Amino acid sequence: MEHVKLLEELSNLHGAPGHEDDVVNHIVAAFADLRIERDCLNNLFVTTAGFSTGKPVVALDCHSDEVGFMVEGINANGTVRFLPLGGWHITNIPAHAVVIKNFRGEYVRGVVASKPPHFMSPEEKSRLPKLEELVIDIGSGSRADTEKLYGIEIGNPITPDVTFLHDAKSRIVRGKAFDNRLGCAAVMSLMQDLNNASLPVNPVGVISSQEEVGLRGAQVSAGRARPDFAIIFEGSPADDTFRDAAQVCGAIGGGVQFRVLDAGMVSNPKIQAWARKIAAQNDIPFQVIARSGGSTNGARYHLAMQGVPTLVIGIPARYIHTHHSYASLDDFENAIRLGKKLLESLDAEIISSFQNGGTGECSTRSKR
Repeated sequence: MEHVKLLEELSNLHGAPGHEDDVVNHIVAAFADLRIERDCLNNLFVTTAGFSTGKPVVALDCHSDEVGFMVEGINANGTVRFLPLGGWHITNIPAHAVVIKNFRGEYVRGVVASKPPHFMSPEEKSRLPKLEELVIDIGSGSRADTEKLYGIEIGNPITPDVTFLHDAKSRIVRGKAFDNRLGCAAVMSLMQDLNNASLPVNPVGVISSQEEVGLRGAQVSAGRARPDFAIIFEGSPADDTFRDAAQVCGAIGGGVQFRVLDAGMVSNPKIQAWARKIAAQNDIPFQVIARSGGSTNGARYHLAMQGVPTLVIGIPARYIHTHHSYASLDDFENAIRLGKKLLESLDAEIISSFQNGGTGECSTRSKR
């Protein structure tokens, strides 16, 4: 139940890109017994009690933000205009409940509203709505009430209003922001479990911000953590409800997911072979996917400095970048198991083997 509770707490928090404070503050409180540093972008860097110089540094990265919106303006009738933060499709936005966090720290609930079909023209009925035709209705009757009673201002962050659920029969969870609170929970669990462990490497938990608007936090995180190896934990889009069974590469309950390709990174085949070998040796189920689109923080890490060997571990989640997602506790826990096994087997010699030709020195660039 500990994992379920952690996932519930993280999923129910609100953290649009650039406004991850609720999530970050929660993680800081949970890591009270570890060393934590925080930067101006809301990135967190967590080190264990056993951190020592001379060993390779391994970044365990995830991102704290979720797809959301931002208040663009307020109409005379009190409804709220908004802009997207992250990759939304218009079909997933109307008629959903949302939460606006004003700058007083208050949460104001509303609904994404569109023109009822009774008032639509034939042309409007035959096409998808445009984002600029949608508004958020908080029940206000005027701009003055929206501003004064509810404290809504331009720049307020907006996130889906969804409550986490757990089905103990199937070990399936449902909630919002599984991209990437699944990754946050995995990194938190690993860092807490490894706090007093003796490892051949130094794990550094990195909770990066603003991934959904261009991997911005990771661009800074990679340079600050200066890892010798990076493992990215990511809530990855599942494809098992809209593809033929033979084509599925991301079924929930089917195992962790290794990415060999996406729009930001071509994975090093030596790293892939090593990770799959470790997974197979420990009976950890896995799936492999090549994607033409999408990206993760791995795109920033593997190009940082002189290049960082990077592995992305995906936890499949259905319907990410919508209000409601499903994921499997088995996949989540297998991601944690795999992370531990990788860290236990990783050392300077193995990291060196990922370089061209399999030779070369691994320098421990971090001097923490």
